[in-house]
Amino acid sequence: MFDIFNNTEKDIAEIDKLEEYMNFVVKKLEIETGIFNIIFVSNEKIHEINREYRHTDRVTDVISFALEDNKDIVYEDFRLLGDIYIAIDVAYDQAVEYNHSRLREVCFLATHGLLHLLGYDHMNEEEEKEMFLKQEELLDEFEIKR
Repeated sequence: MFDIFNNTEKDIAEIDKLEEYMNFVVKKLEIETGIFNIIFVSNEKIHEINREYRHTDRVTDVISFALEDNKDIVYEDFRLLGDIYIAIDVAYDQAVEYNHSRLREVCFLATHGLLHLLGYDHMNEEEEKEMFLKQEELLDEFEIKR
């Protein structure tokens, strides 16, 4: 189960399709008992979050807070995965930069964030290859192409 929050003043047209896509991803990854949030924020807010929690003083596109990183907390009937913050203006700018739709960029960032919640990372070349391959497989299977 997941919720999507728009904490910006923008009308985000991609939210309905993102919800449909993320329902597909949840089933595909077999995490139906997982609970997480996708939260759209402004550049200013993601900059503040990045500075406060990652000690990086810049705007970024997506930040994930994985709650399962704390191995001392285990729930029997569900998984409390965490939160995914997406800077919508950065997402829209990147869609132009990478020459694909806003929908693809929003879905890519949500997928990227969710995979981080599930323990994927890209700290080395092998991890990055695995994570980015999984992202592309999910997007392609749902027909969200470049």
